[in-house]
Amino acid sequence: MALILASASSMRQKLLAQIGVTPDEIYPCHIDETPHKNEQPRQYAIRMAYEKAMKASEMFAEKNASILTGDTVITCGRRILGKPADEAQAYACLQLLSGRAHRCYCAVCLIDNNGKISRRINLTRIVFKNLSADEITQYLASGQWQGRAGGYHIYGMAQKFIIKLNGSASAVAGLPLYETAQLLRGHNLL
Repeated sequence: MALILASASSMRQKLLAQIGVTPDEIYPCHIDETPHKNEQPRQYAIRMAYEKAMKASEMFAEKNASILTGDTVITCGRRILGKPADEAQAYACLQLLSGRAHRCYCAVCLIDNNGKISRRINLTRIVFKNLSADEITQYLASGQWQGRAGGYHIYGMAQKFIIKLNGSASAVAGLPLYETAQLLRGHNLL
């Protein structure tokens, strides 16, 4: 049975490889990622993973394939921090996270070849040290902020900003491996 990873993220492919999973196909799935009014971050992450999976399942309906998706949401207080569009937005994200605790909600959704839908979510709490303007500028120059929720990549240079992490580093990187493995096992895909 084919496994389709509906994601443009190369990091998700690398994370799956860490648990011995190689998708048969990669399908970058683009949807409207605008949060609904008053939508809570947890529900938003689950909805995004689900909507990506549903869109991909339409594309692969005739292939007898299972679809795997994920979505990562970084929040600081009640504010959802998306993927910065430019360096100015990335700077603002990092400045907001400086010296503060924040949360990462990472949802994973699997639709198997029989149409059974399973979802899991992971919550990870992260605390950043106080960041100087120079540290933020140097980090931005690395380009590692690009395409990353909250403007940072946990497996890159931003590791030196993290005082404390309570949860799953792989979830912050884009896919909660424990939860993903449980879903795949539950559908006889691992």
